[in-house]
Order: sequence, then C-alpha cells, then structure tokens
Amino acid sequence: MCRLFGLSAGRARVSATFWLLDSPDSLRRQSHANPDGTGLGTFDAEGRPVVEKQPLAAWHDPAFASEARERRSSTFVAHVRHSSGSAPLADNTHPFELDGRLFAHNGVVEGLPALERHLGDAMAMVRGDTDSERLFALVTAGTRAAGGDVAVGIERALSWVARHLPVYAVNLVLVTPTELWACRYPDTHALWLLDRRDPAAGLDHRSEAGTRVVSDDLGEAPSIVVASERLDDDPGWRLLRPGVLVRVGPDLQVSERLVVDHDPVHRLGLADLGAAAASQQPTGH
Repeated sequence: MCRLFGLSAGRARVSATFWLLDSPDSLRRQSHANPDGTGLGTFDAEGRPVVEKQPLAAWHDPAFASEARERRSSTFVAHVRHSSGSAPLADNTHPFELDGRLFAHNGVVEGLPALERHLGDAMAMVRGDTDSERLFALVTAGTRAAGGDVAVGIERALSWVARHLPVYAVNLVLVTPTELWACRYPDTHALWLLDRRDPAAGLDHRSEAGTRVVSDDLGEAPSIVVASERLDDDPGWRLLRPGVLVRVGPDLQVSERLVVDHDPVHRLGLADLGAAAASQQPTGH
C-alpha cells in the first residue's frame, strides 16, 4: 500500500528530514516495500509549488535523499508508491499539482470511465493513468465551483465518489503554502495524526548502528504530522476517524468535520481487487 506523509509547521519554514529519512519508520525505510515511485512536494518562500518525483524507490533515489535534507517549507506532502496497476511513470507518481495545491492519495477507486464522464472538461487537468489524479481533478473542480473553498471541494468529491463508484479506500493529503487537509475514508487503511504544537522533547532515536540521530529545527518547532504509519514511538499518534476531514490552518489550528457519514455504496473488499490486491494489504491500526 502506498504511504502518505503530510506536515504543517504553521508559518515557520522548517526541514522535515527527520521524518523523511531518519525516524525509525521513515518514508525512506517504508519505500523498501513501496518501490514504484517517490515524491516530495513543498513550497518556496514565495508560495510556489516545488515538486521532486521519480518512478523509483526512495531508498534508491539519490535526489529524494538530497531534497529531503535541503528542502525547507511550511507545509510538506510526500508519497512512496506501490502501484495498483498503472505504470511506474513520472505522470503517475505523487504528489500531483493543480491550481497551486499539492495532493497525494492511497487506496483504490474503480469505475474510472464513470468518473471521467462526470469530470467532463475537467479531464483536461489529468495527465496520467491513476485513479488518484482523477480524484484530485474532482476535488479541484469542486473547489473551483465553491470559489476556492478546499474543504467544500474535498467534501463534494468524496461524497460523489462514495455514492457512485466502487471504493476500496480513499485516504488523502492536500497542502497549500499555509494549510493542510487530510481525510481517511472509509476505515480500510490507517491514517495517523501527531500533534506536536507543544513539543515537550526533541526528536531523536538511535539508529541500527547505535548512532543517535537528532532532528534539527523540528525538534523544537511546533508542527502537525499526518502519516500512513506511526513514524516513531511517540504515544501521541492518534488514528483519524473515518470520513472526518482534518484541516490544519496557518496558525496550526486543527479543526475536524465529518464529511462522509456512511460507507461507500459499492464498498470493495481485498478479494474484489484482483491483481491490485498485492498493493493494498492494509496497515495495522
């Protein structure tokens, strides 16, 4: 199963090196089981998206290690991919960028011809073959129709998908230069949140070689982290409730709102996925 990572440090520009490379269950470590693509999305000091992605495993991609050490941003989204069927190409690698927003997803949504018909002219936003990019186009079209309200765009997209398409899982992280949204739907895969707005201690652990690895500015900087797996042994990780949209604002305010209150009408099980099942073994809760 693809792994997601999102981080907001509010208005501070920080490095996420610890979570991406050094933590006990870092994205680089997770990429050994998710070898089909790696992507890191951030924003520069002027708020412009900066995306580095390759159809390679993070552990095998020197650019990922370099960018993870050097990149500074107020918000981050990262993804390591285990393909559910589409080819390992750059256009199919997360995160995706539309209207200055960055998006990553894990899970499986079927019925893509119906989704494409529903998107209509919005299909012009799609370049690759994945359900994820089509879902992002649906979120973006809904956001545009709502005058730029991302929460409404996500709610409309998830509600339509839940009513009309066969769904195994739709977990998502979306970021702008100042905000982060995350949603877990339904309860198939885990999505965890760690609230470090009042960090009581730094971030560090001992590596397998016995070396102490210490984070830099994130050790003291307030932040909110979202991830498919708990990235360290902090007891503060909590599992997001299914169907609840989490928003982290510019001042690190966290709000949660139920946006889908029912199972998908056409809920898929692992046995329904065929060859895609190999990419979707659920993480532990």
